[in-house]
Amino acid sequence: MHARLALAGLLAASVAVARDPEPQPFLAATERLVEAMAFLGTPFSAEERQILRDCVQANDAAAVQRACAVLDARSLFHVHINPEQRVKVAPGAARAELDEAGWRQFLVRVTNEAGTTAPLRVTSPQAGPVHERPRRVNEPVPEPVPPYSARWAEVQMFDAPPLRATLSGLELEYRLVQIYSRDAGKREARFTFDTGQGTQDLGFRGETSVLFDCQPAHEITLRVRDEQGEPCVGAFLIRDRAGRVHPSQIKRLAPDFGFQQQIYRGDGETLKLPAGEYEVVFQRGPESLPETRQVRVGADAQEGSFQVRRWINPAALGWWSGDHHIHAAGCQHYASPTEGVHAPDMARHCQGEDLKIGANLTWGPCFDYQKQFFTGREDKVSRHPFLLRYDIEVSGFGSHRSGHLCLLRLREQMYPGGDSTDHWPTLGLNTLRWAQKQGAVCGPAHSATGLQVPTEELPNYLIPPFDGIGANEYIVDVTHEVEGPGGKPVPAVDFLSTCDTAPHWELNIWYHTLNAGFRTRISGETDFPCIYGERVGMGRSYVKVDGRLSYDAWCAGIEAGRSYVSDGRSHLLEMRVNDLPLGENGSELRLAGPQRVTVDLVAAALLPEQPDPLLRDQKAPPGVGQLTMGRQFDAFYRKPYWHLERARQGDSRSVPVELIVNGFPVARQTLPADGTARALRFEVALEKSSWLALRIYPSSHTNPVFVVVADQPIRADKRSLQWCLDCVDRCWQSKKDTYAEAEMQDAVAAYDHARRVYRQRLAEAD
Repeated sequence: MHARLALAGLLAASVAVARDPEPQPFLAATERLVEAMAFLGTPFSAEERQILRDCVQANDAAAVQRACAVLDARSLFHVHINPEQRVKVAPGAARAELDEAGWRQFLVRVTNEAGTTAPLRVTSPQAGPVHERPRRVNEPVPEPVPPYSARWAEVQMFDAPPLRATLSGLELEYRLVQIYSRDAGKREARFTFDTGQGTQDLGFRGETSVLFDCQPAHEITLRVRDEQGEPCVGAFLIRDRAGRVHPSQIKRLAPDFGFQQQIYRGDGETLKLPAGEYEVVFQRGPESLPETRQVRVGADAQEGSFQVRRWINPAALGWWSGDHHIHAAGCQHYASPTEGVHAPDMARHCQGEDLKIGANLTWGPCFDYQKQFFTGREDKVSRHPFLLRYDIEVSGFGSHRSGHLCLLRLREQMYPGGDSTDHWPTLGLNTLRWAQKQGAVCGPAHSATGLQVPTEELPNYLIPPFDGIGANEYIVDVTHEVEGPGGKPVPAVDFLSTCDTAPHWELNIWYHTLNAGFRTRISGETDFPCIYGERVGMGRSYVKVDGRLSYDAWCAGIEAGRSYVSDGRSHLLEMRVNDLPLGENGSELRLAGPQRVTVDLVAAALLPEQPDPLLRDQKAPPGVGQLTMGRQFDAFYRKPYWHLERARQGDSRSVPVELIVNGFPVARQTLPADGTARALRFEVALEKSSWLALRIYPSSHTNPVFVVVADQPIRADKRSLQWCLDCVDRCWQSKKDTYAEAEMQDAVAAYDHARRVYRQRLAEAD
């Protein structure tokens, strides 16, 4: 390794550059390159990353030369652009090795005397479409590629974020080229680089030939079993000794996604890997224990057996996991978000993460293509207990600017008056009226968006800007009842979404509206693959369902609050206040007068024995519910927002379980996060009507139990009611211009109604 770096350093010194690049922009571009390589599953080695970090820290001319030594060792091509923008190319020092039926990526060193900011393009007569992409509905089957076609490769430049789409204009920079081989054996290809028409250098200097050694791939059959020994689907993260992810993330085909490192495979399925040694990490969602195994792949027929090992199984107790916010198109899904992927792909991902309920929400960028899959019932790919259903997120159309809405359990997906998205209401309340009338379960998505304030205190009384697409208009809509099925009045909003935005902002508006006497529940979501693309179910709801699980019953549990939300690493099961289980009898316990109540639950959590160094600085300190944190605790502004590691107490393997009364922690017990389920009991004296909940912050949170004392309504905090009233005015100032003229009268009436309700309740509060 050191010899290669030394050789690359000599090579770097030998390449003529018009003048040395300025260290700061060159090294900043190098940082983006490191990030891109890691994202694409071909990271620099730990030694290389350390050298590059030291170079960025030094930020001088010598650091540039040291960085070039590392980068040139991975460069397959050296491209030179002269002052007239003529392009010539020469081979680099990287080993010309490819994988059969796989992608590799290499660096391209670009000396840019012209300072051009045009795109750098690459072509090859040996490169073309040599492997099949997923076919769409009713698309004809393409003609097969001849097995020994002259086109055996594919080649493309990677120019997506975090890299620039074009050259930067710097005197020296490095780009990424990606090459696919259909074949095994020795293969030669000729490559031509240019920056636009007429920029190739005279003669043949703008092109070069490379002889590749294409490593043969060998088939491995996987045996994948659940904890009962039954066939299942699991997640596999496979890396070779160089740290490269296999199969390559470059241009993956569904059901594998290029923005993920893992793949999902079921029992009896196969994958192909070149000969070598690999580290395989197998897991099936956060309720299972990851298994890491060293695997050697050779030419002989090979089989790998994997079985799920659980540390907890909430479903065995009737608590069923689900993610109410998944997308099959848009954001990170391929280059054509108007198509995206189909139900079998998303069903496989849900099964591989042991996510029982998947709500596949059609939204703006994919609406007219994905709407064909809505049926108003569970999709045909569902295999009990793994149930997938299409519903709607009002996002990118209609009332989305006042806050995106998740509409679950719809019977009709199209608002009356059209067959697409152009005619939907711009007032969220009007959308909710339509959805609730057909029995839907509704709530705002990614709640904290637009509610950010410069504190992590919870609760806090700062007025947010209401300038986003989260639970913004919610502050108005929560005060309304609308017509439900059969004409019965129902709350306009059933739940607030949690787990995919900053918890102290998500929970703050929820705590205040609970203090005002409203009974909105919470549900967990991922917003896959938009806010989170790592996997589905990073935010979950665990819903208690009696009898056979169904999508409708699970949604009914969300509506009733018979659930808790979690990142899957901690669990708050079987909460009850006195003899009232969570979610039963409307979660309402009535007391004749002030008295003590007992709160029981079964709690479990699992942390590694040692703190995670990547998350260690992102955890909240003890007493988060009572402290205003300084800038050193701004980690909640970064993902992952909900994670059990943040709850770790010091260097221990323990986390706090807190009893929350009217938004404040009033009692705490320490829970060893060793995977063992433990019965806990709290006692608290209640002097007035209150709501109670339990949390492991910020990893899991129950829905509330409402304790009504002496028939008095919950009016827990005058400051909360005043906060809500002030927020209505702020929201109006932010959102009034988003409502269509035809709905302006409805909007004014909706906001005036909210003001009257909050004023009346403020007058009722002590």
